[in-house]
Amino acid sequence: MSVEMAVLSVTVPEPVKPTGILQQNRVFLDFFWDLAKPDQEVRLKAVENLTQYLKTNNKADELEYTFKRLVDGLAHTREAARPGFSLALGQVLCAFEDVSLQSVLDKIKVKHNLQTVKKKLIRNAMFGNLFGVLALHQSGRISKEPQVVLGCVQLLQSLSQHRQHLKDLPTKTMTDILNEIPEEVFEEVLLSALQTDLASAFSTPEQLQLLLVALQRFPQTLKPKKLKKLLGSSTIINADNIPKLTEVLKMAARSVKKECVLPAVVLDLLKLSLKENSFQLFWNNAIVNGMLKEQPGPTHYLSFRLLGSALPLLSAAQLKEVLSGEVMIHYGEHVMSSQKPGRFKLAPEMDTYVSDFLEGCQDADKQLAVMVGFSSLSHKGCPVVPSVWRVVQHLQPEAVQPYVEWLKNMFLQPQLDKLLDFSTRKQKDNKEVKEQKENSIFHLRRWIVSRLCSIIDNHQLKKQEDLIMGVARFVFFHAFFSAKKASPKIGETMGTLSVPLDDKTRGVLVNSFFGLLLSMHHLPPCEDPAEGAAVNQKRTLGVTADGTMWIYHLVQYTQLLLSQPKFAQSSQPFSPEQRQAWDSMLESVENLKKKAKKGPTAESGAFQQVFLLVGMHLFKAPEELLDIMRDLQSCVDMAQEKKAKKKKQGQEEGPAWVEVMVEILLSLLSQASRHIRQVCKAVFSSICPHVTAAALTGILEVLDPEKDDEEDGALFVTDDDKAQKKNPNEEDDEEMDDKSDGSDDDSDEDGEAMEEEEDDDEEEDEEEEGELEEGEVDQNFRLELMKVLQQQNALATENDGSSDEDLDDDAMIELDKGLSALFSEQKKKTQAKKDEKTKIQKEKTLVRDFKIKVLDLVEVFVARRAGSPLVLGLVEPLLNIIDRGMSSDSDQQEQDFLRRAADIFRNQLCRSKVYCRTASDRQGELHDLLEKLMTKTQKLSDSSVCLYYFSASLYVVKVLRGPPPTEAKEEQTADGAAANDFRFMGNVDVDRVSAIFRDALSSFMGRRKSPLTAQMFTDLFNRFPVLCVKLLDTIVQHITSGCRVHQKGQACVLVLRAMQSREVQQLLSGAPWTELCVTVAGQLTASLQQVGPTESKVVKEKVVKTLELCQFLVKHVHQQKLSVDLEPLQKVLQSLTSTIAFKKTGKLEDNYWAVVKHFGVIKPKVEKTKPEKEANQPQLPKKKKGFLPETKKRKKRDIPILEPAAAAAAAAEADNSTSRYRAGAVKGQAKKKHDKKTKQKRPADGAAASQPNPAKKSKTTPSGSKTAKKTKKKPKQKKEGGGRM
Repeated sequence: MSVEMAVLSVTVPEPVKPTGILQQNRVFLDFFWDLAKPDQEVRLKAVENLTQYLKTNNKADELEYTFKRLVDGLAHTREAARPGFSLALGQVLCAFEDVSLQSVLDKIKVKHNLQTVKKKLIRNAMFGNLFGVLALHQSGRISKEPQVVLGCVQLLQSLSQHRQHLKDLPTKTMTDILNEIPEEVFEEVLLSALQTDLASAFSTPEQLQLLLVALQRFPQTLKPKKLKKLLGSSTIINADNIPKLTEVLKMAARSVKKECVLPAVVLDLLKLSLKENSFQLFWNNAIVNGMLKEQPGPTHYLSFRLLGSALPLLSAAQLKEVLSGEVMIHYGEHVMSSQKPGRFKLAPEMDTYVSDFLEGCQDADKQLAVMVGFSSLSHKGCPVVPSVWRVVQHLQPEAVQPYVEWLKNMFLQPQLDKLLDFSTRKQKDNKEVKEQKENSIFHLRRWIVSRLCSIIDNHQLKKQEDLIMGVARFVFFHAFFSAKKASPKIGETMGTLSVPLDDKTRGVLVNSFFGLLLSMHHLPPCEDPAEGAAVNQKRTLGVTADGTMWIYHLVQYTQLLLSQPKFAQSSQPFSPEQRQAWDSMLESVENLKKKAKKGPTAESGAFQQVFLLVGMHLFKAPEELLDIMRDLQSCVDMAQEKKAKKKKQGQEEGPAWVEVMVEILLSLLSQASRHIRQVCKAVFSSICPHVTAAALTGILEVLDPEKDDEEDGALFVTDDDKAQKKNPNEEDDEEMDDKSDGSDDDSDEDGEAMEEEEDDDEEEDEEEEGELEEGEVDQNFRLELMKVLQQQNALATENDGSSDEDLDDDAMIELDKGLSALFSEQKKKTQAKKDEKTKIQKEKTLVRDFKIKVLDLVEVFVARRAGSPLVLGLVEPLLNIIDRGMSSDSDQQEQDFLRRAADIFRNQLCRSKVYCRTASDRQGELHDLLEKLMTKTQKLSDSSVCLYYFSASLYVVKVLRGPPPTEAKEEQTADGAAANDFRFMGNVDVDRVSAIFRDALSSFMGRRKSPLTAQMFTDLFNRFPVLCVKLLDTIVQHITSGCRVHQKGQACVLVLRAMQSREVQQLLSGAPWTELCVTVAGQLTASLQQVGPTESKVVKEKVVKTLELCQFLVKHVHQQKLSVDLEPLQKVLQSLTSTIAFKKTGKLEDNYWAVVKHFGVIKPKVEKTKPEKEANQPQLPKKKKGFLPETKKRKKRDIPILEPAAAAAAAAEADNSTSRYRAGAVKGQAKKKHDKKTKQKRPADGAAASQPNPAKKSKTTPSGSKTAKKTKKKPKQKKEGGGRM
């Protein structure tokens, strides 16, 4: 029956005529399969290929089939496939303009008719209609056929009723169609069709969007009279429509809750309000009194996004009004409330809106209005926006100057009533007016100072030099001076402070000023049009256009203030000594400038910088820096005198002033200032050529880990708690510039909630401390407590322990006083111990930080004077630092220090191409140093530390060898010169150095736990082949005499690396090389003879390394035809297979067969047993279920694979079966097709069908037909299931 139906389906041609024609072209059909793939790239490529194919072939039947398949695919069950078919249909329609869009639309309506389609496919049919209209729209031809436009719109209107599936997609599609068609088509065709949708514009955001788009596109058609007919009013935005619009806006806000975007309809409404001159009405009634009256959520977020999007559309007056209204206040409350973790933050979106506006706006007034508006939004006086705000970089120069002036005026006269200040509910309940006002002024001024410094620090913002200098003068003046009387010469005295500056504000100003000074030190010069040609030239940082340093201008301004005491008064006046130091500093700087004019040098510029910087720091820490200033002046004078004497007398003695200068730099590095640190590096770099051994020793003594407990006077750690707390903060302020101020603002903005949390944390800490105190009871305290109790007879004893008498009131009072005094004293002692522990920890932190700074000087010296003999004195101190740091458990700061020291030693000292080449007079000292280092290396326990010591030893050998003589190179040939290079050892005592490394090698091979590694000696052999030759005999001996199997394997590795070296081969060319090969062959034979029957992994690894050496030796002997007897080695190798069990593959086996291959032994081929297993399963294909019948199979794909297996199965059956058995099998095979429909009613056929299967036959028991039937029912049920699937 099934066979007859299959024949009929083939013979009837009418239903499948296109398929029969297209059956020959598989490439064409694959395009449609690719359109349904989930990968977007594959779909796009299929669209492009299909369109190109149709254009090239241009066959009518293929085009007709294409439209059929594409229309069918619009309702594909796979969601990713629908856009692919829609895009393809649009592109094909665009390519073949002779195809009518109406015909395609009719096909879409017929195929995806919602009235006739099955109920379970109705959702797919909806999407089929929608994507069909989208395809027609994407063709770009829809505006040319008005009737198609009408049909599409009517179809979309019918689809818009099914919002549960399509949501707002039909209305959005109608909007897109309106954007494409001309006004004539809209007026003649669509206006009547859209009458209902336009009249119900206030029902949904989509319908309102449709009306707004129609108004924008067709203003001549939708005139006020027409609007009045549709909506009842001639305008969209009026007092009557505001409630309806508000509801629509709320619906739009909820619809984009997850997308976090601004709906287009809202922005279009705003534009329409500006066009109709009803912006005030729309903003106040719809947004402020409508949207913001809801609870905080989507409606508020929509209002904030509308505010950001409206910035480019509003005038300056409208910007000022909007940015000082209720929307901004609610935005500020949102910013404050969203600071808690896990809450939605809209501030990044607002930053993007403001940044885009400032970047695209060229109107300075609008930019200023926006900056002032956002800067005025404050909480408890502190603006909500961060002080370091990146959007500032887009300001025009015309807007920067007035904005800076506004900030200065707000600093001088804080007008809190002009700020848009808000407070939380808790803060409104707790009103302490006076204290709150003082805190608000402090927060505002601190934020303003940070904002001013961030403006200067922003290198992308275009600024004038007058603006930079004005900000620096303003901050400096109010940090250290106050105005007594107004003077036109000093502009800062013209502004009066409405509220005097307190100490907290001055502290912020001081820290901000020195951070600003650092920013100016790195400030690139202001760009001028004349400098455009010199763009690629290196620019000097920290100078003005005329080449003068910024700090010099500030020093001149400071001198002006000091010389005008009538107008400006210092907050901390100089003492006579400090004033004298200041004046002498100015004099020294002027002298250096005069000498620099004659011949400018880096040294004079560095001295000027350090003078000016120390002079400015006199205002911050005059007592500490007064002595440093004096030493600095005397030191510079001595340096100048020494130079003059050198020119006259030609003296070569090291100048003593360098040692003093190094001590000064170390003292300055103890200051918590990043600027001072950088200037110290610059000064030390300039005086590096003059540094002596004594000066370098002074630096190394600071870094000596053995002197941690004996710190010199370069670092001052005060006992004052305030100083201990202040120094790290100052450093943070200056290192992080103004970023820390921004973080402080954020922390202060958290308000009282954060303060309450801090109080809770403090209470918890106190409770924990109390528990610790209770846990640790001092024995002395116990004795004192016993005494107090005994004095008042309150301690029970054996005699009166059972007495019932109580103490009277006076005795109890006395006892309470004694206990109170005792416990308070004990608490003081405990607190003192904790304070001492904290102090020690802070001292350690400061000392470690100071040492990290001192490493800067070491790094500079190594980089600048790598060829100086003094560098050799750095080897041992750096190694001591590394050794001590590796052996101790350290915190993060200690690890940073260790990592920095290790980097300087390994990468900048040992691996530097520049090294000391004039060490001929220090041969003995260097050989002693080498011996000392290698002795220490063998005693270490950590291999990582040992690596640094070994690298130091190689560095010392490199210094001893020195550079090869250049004259000999020129006289010899290229080969001779190359050979002479690695033979040359300079001042190295080869015998002594060889003995040193031989001892280390013997230690490595003879100790069970040695810190040395084979890689270290490999580096030695590669860099110094002469020493390798000296050590070869020792290594070869250890092939058999190593203390462990591992060492014997490492000896083979070292010998192999040495023999592979071309330099070693040239050094031992001739008889020595042959002798070495003979010795190595003998050692390898003895080593392999020692191998016994074992499965040990270590032994196998050693054998692998031995075989690698054997392979190189045998191959080299055969290639060079050396007279080396390899027969003993060959015999040992032949017997090795009986000693160790070989596997099929592996490193050991591969190396073994590679060695014996040189002796003519080839690895035997192993016959594969896999084909035999396949031959034992000839009838597996008969067990397959659910396969297609033979008539349906593709012969090209299946026949080449199945025929050999079938032939093998037939041959096996012919040998082992009778003809009767084979006939039964054939009969069972034939019945399988017929039994598919009659499986449930066959009691005996199942047994006959399963008879030829030997696997099933072996499982059945021969105990009767009933048992056989029971056992075969379950397999038949499984077979039925498989057939159905």
